Amino acid sequence: MKAWFHCSGAELLRTSPADLAARLAAAQTRRGFSGTHAQLAAWENSAALLREAVAACGGEGWVLAFEFELLRLEKRIDAVVLCDRAILVLEFKGEGFAPQALRQAEDYALDLRDFHAGSRSHPIVPLVVSALAPDPPAAQPPLFWHGVVPPLRATPRTLLPLLRWLGEALPVPATPLDAAAWLAAPYRPVPTMIEAATMLFARNGVAEIAAARADAGNLTRTAAAIAAAVAAARRDSARVVVFVSGIPGAGKTLCGLHAVFGPARHEGAAFLTGNTPLVAVLRAALARDAMARGECGRAEAERRVKAALQNVHNFLAQHATDPTGAAPPERMIVFDEAQRAWDARQATRDTQNRKAVLTTSEPAHALEIMARPAGWSAIVALIGGGQEINTGEAGLAEWGRCLAADRRWRAVAAPGVLTAADPAGRLAAGPVPWLALDPALDLRVPIRAVRSAEAAPWVEALLDGRFAEARRIAEAAAGTLPFLLCRDLSALRQGLRALARGERRAGLLRSAGNRRLRADGLGEEVTGDAVPDWFLRRWPDVRASDALEAAATEYACQGLELDVAGLAWGGDFLPAGAGWRARRFVGTAWQAVRHPAEQRFIRNTHRVLLTRARYETVIWVPRGDPEDPTRDPAELDALADRLLGCGARPLAELAAPTGREAAPALL
Repeated sequence: MKAWFHCSGAELLRTSPADLAARLAAAQTRRGFSGTHAQLAAWENSAALLREAVAACGGEGWVLAFEFELLRLEKRIDAVVLCDRAILVLEFKGEGFAPQALRQAEDYALDLRDFHAGSRSHPIVPLVVSALAPDPPAAQPPLFWHGVVPPLRATPRTLLPLLRWLGEALPVPATPLDAAAWLAAPYRPVPTMIEAATMLFARNGVAEIAAARADAGNLTRTAAAIAAAVAAARRDSARVVVFVSGIPGAGKTLCGLHAVFGPARHEGAAFLTGNTPLVAVLRAALARDAMARGECGRAEAERRVKAALQNVHNFLAQHATDPTGAAPPERMIVFDEAQRAWDARQATRDTQNRKAVLTTSEPAHALEIMARPAGWSAIVALIGGGQEINTGEAGLAEWGRCLAADRRWRAVAAPGVLTAADPAGRLAAGPVPWLALDPALDLRVPIRAVRSAEAAPWVEALLDGRFAEARRIAEAAAGTLPFLLCRDLSALRQGLRALARGERRAGLLRSAGNRRLRADGLGEEVTGDAVPDWFLRRWPDVRASDALEAAATEYACQGLELDVAGLAWGGDFLPAGAGWRARRFVGTAWQAVRHPAEQRFIRNTHRVLLTRARYETVIWVPRGDPEDPTRDPAELDALADRLLGCGARPLAELAAPTGREAAPALL
């Protein structure tokens, strides 16, 4: 992304504040934004301040970039000042130094560090300049001038002394910052799931929000393969199921949202998922965003998002029981976590909360319903391996059985659907005439873990019992593996607040089966209508995740994510020799889980929880109580030792990311 205007310090001295404001106003108009007299005056004032700073500090060689766009945040930095020693991120405010203003400036700086290639090797200094605030006390140097330092404060009267002080305090780099290279460097953000959904809903494409590293093509290739398969079905008046597979956090849901909301979307497309919390959170986020952009009112915004994001079980029940057999309004559906579709036994079984209306498996009903529209139709089936956490989930094998029995349909998928180790994860036993293979439909590069590609392989090795391999992965990460461990709940909260800088979101996670956490004060879990508030509101709202009061279970957080996660790991999944043992809590005691399927669900639960964080995951293992047989300290000590032995780092050893000293006694 580019700044609306950039120039050298010498050029700024030759440009009047009114001229610079006019250039920014012209750039604003070209981008389709309306301007105001207040904005024009703010630009003139900031330009005048920076001209004075350049003249007073000898900054003719600086480069200044105004209104630098940050796509992930859909915001702009007021000004970026590039000197030879550091990158200064300036935000000009009329009011005082509100905490929100300081967090915003810090978040902009963090965004540059994480996603702008030219910013990773230089100190980044966020700076809030307030016109109306009283003069702040003199700045104190951080312990370390690397990464993003804590935000600094200035007024028009103290900005010049502060910049002079920075010029003296910042260390001389071995390689001075090259401003031309910085301006040309790529900015490749990895948005959160909620950010991606809102940007796509507002008509942006996946190519603009692809991955941060050189593997961006991994995502765009898959999106292109989906679009090509759907286009071929439309051209041939055919029916196709496109299976998109991949590891957790690789971007499957993003590709599915792109198919529904992106530039190549079709009228009558919908994203279907059985993940009720995901539907609730995304609906709330998209409706709020549409209203904030002034696109429509609340009622219309909610109507639009309900049509685009639907519960898959309700969709199938509605159309399966339609006595007219009418075609649905959708020609294309994205079936999220399609391997978790119900088998015939689960779909046709009455439960305490549901009267069964289906007559066969959900894959069979989906194919029948989507074959009703005249001409073409398509199902994009997103397949997430290792995330099955419930009984009655059919797996890929049921989709293959239904496709083989219905000649109206063809399918395309990556070759791995024929070779999965688990027979339930295979679409067919071998090549079949109705299936075409396309390697581009498999996503193997994790993008959720922003700064560490080792996170997903480490989790797989840990949970699969390959402990020596997990240790090797951690050692190869050279201190950057984003998994930390502590034994004290207050230290967990303290650590999460220290790690969640700027606007980064923290939250507590736990497994639903981890029933004895109640004894440690972490019994409340997030359910139902509380889930959207937990993911979308911010502290000091006590309903927000970063209040760090209630924990989300695997059922509330699957498919969603946090920036920083605190995972409470207790007695339901513990070390056992060279492997793990799964347990369930019944009545007053733990019981061993013997059935392989239930053991797999509990292991997958921990896989889901360990892969929710974009940055760090802090694992808290309680100390237990020798007087309570359900909280055996020896068992919990063995769990902590297992995690440390596999490479999780003690939270106490983590250098505070802001340069401040780490709090004592974090273990």
